Amino acid sequence: MRETVHVPLGARAYDVLIGPGLIAESGALIAPLLPRPRVAVVTETRVASLHLAALKAGLTTAGIDCVVLELPPGEATKSWTHLGEVTEWLLDQKIERRDVVVAMGGGVIGDLVGFACAILRRGVRFVQLPTSLLAQVDSSVGGKTGINTAQGKNLAGAFHQPSLVLADTDVLATLSERDFLAGYGEVMKYGLLGDAVFFEWLEGNAPAMAAGDMALRVAAVKRSVEMKAEIVTRDETEQGERALLNLGHTFCHALEAATGYSDRLLHGEGVAIGCGLAFELSARLGLCPQEDPSRVRAHLKAMGMKTDIRDIPGDLPGAEALLDLMGQDKKVVAGTLNFVLARGIGQAFVTSEVPGDVVLGVLEDALAGN
Repeated sequence: MRETVHVPLGARAYDVLIGPGLIAESGALIAPLLPRPRVAVVTETRVASLHLAALKAGLTTAGIDCVVLELPPGEATKSWTHLGEVTEWLLDQKIERRDVVVAMGGGVIGDLVGFACAILRRGVRFVQLPTSLLAQVDSSVGGKTGINTAQGKNLAGAFHQPSLVLADTDVLATLSERDFLAGYGEVMKYGLLGDAVFFEWLEGNAPAMAAGDMALRVAAVKRSVEMKAEIVTRDETEQGERALLNLGHTFCHALEAATGYSDRLLHGEGVAIGCGLAFELSARLGLCPQEDPSRVRAHLKAMGMKTDIRDIPGDLPGAEALLDLMGQDKKVVAGTLNFVLARGIGQAFVTSEVPGDVVLGVLEDALAGN
């Protein structure tokens, strides 16, 4: 049941392996990359309690020694403080440029460790071992690394491709239902942005996938990674087409900022709500059929996911404040907010031709529950 997706970036090309049992075989899979039988592993405490013993066993089987740094879980770990901690620790472990660092965890660990590897000795190789669905289908592939700053999310970072990605679908069974469904927000996004057939497949198969069907999980992760790899290969540093991957993210990042990057709203939940809002905005601008936003929301509801802004617990700022938060997004170009909109399901495009008053109207209605 193992699948491989190749990311063909010339000298920076790598494989994404997808399927059950990859952590157990991690040593044999990582060994060909190593100049000496030793790796540094950076993870976080929750993930370590679940999967570190299996990783160590997999490495030991192949005769590979490892040193381990465990960080606190949560979005707050993507900070200057922890970036410094990881970098200094790797230097203390005498990690050289040809060595390999293993990032085992969700998107937070992958982004943070990837950034540390990008700046350490001007570039050290690393392997992504993503342990959340969101990381397996999105953040572990494509080489975007970074941390959050006081001004916003992911505003400091670098493009630094991994040398290998091991997406072990067995670990998805250890996720809470909420975390799995949050990751599913990113899976759904791929269908919405560029593959209507995939979205239709998800409408039919995602409930069984969420319930634990391994073959469906492998298939969904593979198609998601294929789509991301195709886009990244054509536009590695987000000069154009790669921005399509940000469908739903302009709304999402504003909502994340409004909720203080807390557990009130997980990233994938924000993406899902943001996709609904992006389709609502597209429909109001006459770009896509009015049925499309309804279809997106209906699928989210069928999956038991957060569907609208009003599903976020606690108080939120008003529509104008949310619009201001969108202005802090990385996707602002020459002061103009870029949106990913859609002409239909599977037909996303990037534009800056979006009247602010229409965005404001979408937000106002969403906050009012209309």
